[in-house]
Amino acid sequence: MGTGLDAVPLAPGHLPFLGHTVALLRDRLGFIASLPGHAGLVRLRFGPHTMVLVCDPGLVQEVLRDDRTFDKGGPFFDRAREAVGNGLATCPHDRHRRQRRLCQPAFRPARLPDYADGVTSAAYETTADWADGQVVDVNRSMLAIANRTLATTMFSSRLPDATTRRIGEDAETLMVGAMRRMLLPAPFDRVPTPGNLRFQRARARLLETVAEVVAAHRALGADHRDLLSDLLLGAEPDGADDGPAGLSDQEVADQVITFFIAGTETTAGLLSWVLYELARHPAVQDRLHAHVTRVLDGGPPRAADVPALTYLGRVLDEALRLHSITWLVTRTVTRATALGGTHLPAGTTVALSQYAVHWNPLVHPRPLVFDPDRWAGRPPDRTSFIPFGSGPRRCIGDRFALQESALVLALLIGSWRFTAVTDRPARTALSAACVPRDLRLRLEARPASPGRP
Repeated sequence: MGTGLDAVPLAPGHLPFLGHTVALLRDRLGFIASLPGHAGLVRLRFGPHTMVLVCDPGLVQEVLRDDRTFDKGGPFFDRAREAVGNGLATCPHDRHRRQRRLCQPAFRPARLPDYADGVTSAAYETTADWADGQVVDVNRSMLAIANRTLATTMFSSRLPDATTRRIGEDAETLMVGAMRRMLLPAPFDRVPTPGNLRFQRARARLLETVAEVVAAHRALGADHRDLLSDLLLGAEPDGADDGPAGLSDQEVADQVITFFIAGTETTAGLLSWVLYELARHPAVQDRLHAHVTRVLDGGPPRAADVPALTYLGRVLDEALRLHSITWLVTRTVTRATALGGTHLPAGTTVALSQYAVHWNPLVHPRPLVFDPDRWAGRPPDRTSFIPFGSGPRRCIGDRFALQESALVLALLIGSWRFTAVTDRPARTALSAACVPRDLRLRLEARPASPGRP
């Protein structure tokens, strides 16, 4: 067994005082993806702070399955908690099981069809003014669809459009700010830079807006068949004794912020990357259009159609593998343990990256090639395909996100052909979410499209 952190090799590209910060700022995804070639565990440094990146897929699963020993913590989640509070995605282990039980009814499979009409309506509303030959800001449009979808499914569309837009803009600001704060020492947070001031204003405004919405919803006291009603009216099953019977207003507000950020940035980013790859691979796009047209048979996409959209599902899976929206998460070792034969003392920060697994050529041959047919005839393996995480902390909204993405993509690809306006590869925004930056595509109207509901 290794003697401790000194037995873990230090990743290349380390600089005095700065550690690996420069390497990550220069090309975070390429740098992370290069590290599995060095060892199953690799040390990274951010200034004075050290973390251990887990590169081996089997060891990644060990960490994800044991959330008691490897608890949510470290730079990523410490910064995320500043932005979104202690919601389901960021809360420590001792709060997670109760929160998960109380939030689960909102995402049970039987509820998913109830949300489908809200998804397609949001897509139709957002794209109503698109025109043949127009160049669109793809990520901005996908964010608008995701924001409208969340407003409908979470708040029953009672939010004014201006409020929905403001929540979305503030959430985006928090994601960008969280990335900067993760890579810079904590004292920089107090420097009144424009970025810090934007972060603080967005956070205060978002907290105030969500608190007002939660209080108004609770005052109504009725089930509106939306996500927020499920959170407010949920109660612990008999026999559960690890906390109050339901979520407090503060806990509900934390969940709302968490779901809004997770349900907008990640879904919008996934759809943007899919459209980017389809524009670069016109043969795949044509095949997808033919597949969608055949399955929908001239009608609008419905929740019941999603299982039959098998090729569309493979396109989404391949985009999730090649363009994972989360690039790094961290855990804190709560008690001394061994991982891969190496002793990790309590307090060690462990880091995980989907790119260390998804871009590993020993795990996925030709990892940088967009090839939906790599999934033909076989579902993705849960050890080597982890876009939504794994274990007890797997994303609670994974089915919701996949259904939403499938419905939106079916609607878009049935109505429009997307073509690139430049040969330059898309750049990734400097944000906590790996979303494309300034992605613009040209629209070509399809001669036939699914009818509106």
